Amino acid sequence: MNESELPVFNHVPVMLDEAMEQLNLHPGKLWVDATAGYGGHLQEMIKRLNGDGKFIGIDRDNQTLSLLKEKISGKANLFHANYSDIESVLEQAGETQITGGILADLGVSSRQLDDADRGFSFLRDGPLDMRMDQTQALTAEKIVNSYSEKELAEIIFIYGEERHSRRIAKRIVENRPFKNTLELADLVRSCVRPSKFDESHPATRTFQALRIEVNDELGNLKSFLRKGIELLAPGGRFVVITFHSLEDRIVKQIFKEAALNCICPPRQPICTCTKRSQLLVITRKPIVADIKEVLANPRARSAKLRAGEKLVSQENH
Repeated sequence: MNESELPVFNHVPVMLDEAMEQLNLHPGKLWVDATAGYGGHLQEMIKRLNGDGKFIGIDRDNQTLSLLKEKISGKANLFHANYSDIESVLEQAGETQITGGILADLGVSSRQLDDADRGFSFLRDGPLDMRMDQTQALTAEKIVNSYSEKELAEIIFIYGEERHSRRIAKRIVENRPFKNTLELADLVRSCVRPSKFDESHPATRTFQALRIEVNDELGNLKSFLRKGIELLAPGGRFVVITFHSLEDRIVKQIFKEAALNCICPPRQPICTCTKRSQLLVITRKPIVADIKEVLANPRARSAKLRAGEKLVSQENH
């Protein structure tokens, strides 16, 4: 499907005001939108600061970047990259530290889901692709048709939190090869008993698991968070919006680790470790979208926002 054939699209950034508030925007600093997408959050940063500062947008999807370039028109430096390569992006931009803040919105955009050719949707027939970065080799089709039954079951169970994972994996291996999204979705539907407590499509969790595996989403997230914390200047803010429990758990854990000032055993009388607090966790509990936003934008329902602030390095306790 060509860009011109996609449905009319109005991008609605999730938790926009909350994200801007937690970034604590100040003029004259460097701000990074690590998942620039269609530019909703990035454009709002530029707007609220009247362009006073430096702005970097990163995205691994060339289609979205090409559209964003038209909207941004030179107001930000855009990079086609994985956000786990944030250190390399910063070097290319001629910067050494992020003095303002980093924002990452981890959701898959509605436009990506609506484009059947991208293969993310179990509601539209298209190739089993699911690549965020279409220059990479691994696709959902390769995973479905080449991974062992055990590997598929583990991916679907761990990344999809799907309790019928073994049954689904067994049926996939028995019926492959698969080429298209709807034939896979139909098979998954036949394996999952409907529940009156779960209104989601039976293939939701399996497709989520495949997408995460294709794009190494959790591994890249861990790398990005740790590198981002290192690159922030003291006082810089780190804001992350997640959309499922696996992502939120990783953000919570890594922020918590960065906030620790000592990792010695509890009963050890004298600290001998070199661990020092790097981050002040601002959100002890994640911020969620209010009911007004959820009604206007249903995808905000599962969004959780966490934020931290980089601390001045400590030489000693």
